[in-house]
Amino acid sequence: MSTSTAAPTGPDATSADATAVRESALRAAAAAPAVRAAGGAAIDAALRGAAALLRERASELLEVNAADVTAAEAGGMAQGLLDRLRLTPERLADIAHQLEVLADTPEPQTQRFVRSLPSGERVFERRVPVGVIGAVFEARPNVTVDVASQVLKARSAAVLRTGSAALGSARALVERVLGPALEAAGVPAAAVQLVPTPGHAGAEALVGLPALVPLVVVRGSGEVTRKLSALGAAAGTRVLAHADGGGVLYLDSSAEPALVERLVDEGTDRLGVCNRLNLLLIDRPAYDRLWPVAERALRARSITPSLPPHGHALGHEWALDSGSEAHVTVAAVDGPIDAAHTAARETSGLAATVCAADEGAATAFIDAYTGTGVFWNATTRLLDGYKLLGLPETGINVDHTPGPRGPVTYPDLSLRQFVVLPAERG
Repeated sequence: MSTSTAAPTGPDATSADATAVRESALRAAAAAPAVRAAGGAAIDAALRGAAALLRERASELLEVNAADVTAAEAGGMAQGLLDRLRLTPERLADIAHQLEVLADTPEPQTQRFVRSLPSGERVFERRVPVGVIGAVFEARPNVTVDVASQVLKARSAAVLRTGSAALGSARALVERVLGPALEAAGVPAAAVQLVPTPGHAGAEALVGLPALVPLVVVRGSGEVTRKLSALGAAAGTRVLAHADGGGVLYLDSSAEPALVERLVDEGTDRLGVCNRLNLLLIDRPAYDRLWPVAERALRARSITPSLPPHGHALGHEWALDSGSEAHVTVAAVDGPIDAAHTAARETSGLAATVCAADEGAATAFIDAYTGTGVFWNATTRLLDGYKLLGLPETGINVDHTPGPRGPVTYPDLSLRQFVVLPAERG
């Protein structure tokens, strides 16, 4: 891993975006010690202050966001992405509420006893801040607050980089909400940096400064996320991200029609999100009985099924298919184990649901599925930090290696340190 704070090398290293990223990272690094020293009470006060400002300044924030949405519509942005970009009074209220929930959440123990060594010394495990944590996200202004609040709660400073579509809304949230709330609580406003330029070179630069920004959370899917993860790995930066998503719903032969209809409906309430219903698997012996039930539910949502033979990969993620988001792939499988293996093999392994009245079938599916989240008679839309854990999330990680997996929240954004102290005096 690099120990230099120099700008990353490469064809875009001297671009305006890369320069802006490095300057933002340096400001965040300078503010990070004050964030660590501020203490939990000050950070929690800042989060509550931000919630109050969100409510107080809602009309001006919505006005800025409306301008972003109008510009994105004129540029031909797909409906799924527009849904992510758009703020509403209800969404602002939800963001404010989540900030207050986070502020009221007791922090995990900073230090815990592990064991006493045979020689008498005591071993402790301690959580220490990362220092500076970066985030890359596109048309999702709410992520500005989600990530910043989690990073602050973890006692680190943040460098946020978003795309041009959401930049105006993100800037308003940082300058009119987060910055003033931090200052009022005695925490440097510089602890939350927003990269002022939206070019892709900035995202690539952010994952290329491991000495300044050793951890970067990437919110998004597709080829860009895969590229950023690879660039980060090459540079020595830890990147938490998932490039591909898509929820799976398996309808077992024992599934009850009313529950089938509900799960299809709940899984397609929003089409531009990664945990939506994307692939519908039906137990072959029950296909003729259950497919008409699921088809009615899809039709009620104006969703077109993609039926066999498929002209695309079985796990094709419709949320990323601009203009074709309102699709769900349908296929037959041979029982719960085949369904679980198909879900894991054909998709990113984000989340899968088994719809079954038979506990044995449900257990077989759960035991065979190796993905990040598995649900029995509950929608994959629950794979979300706030819905699942009661905390806002920085993102979702689907790594198949040890480390934070699933919704990543602030306790995951810290380093493990071992402390050895002398034996207690008798």
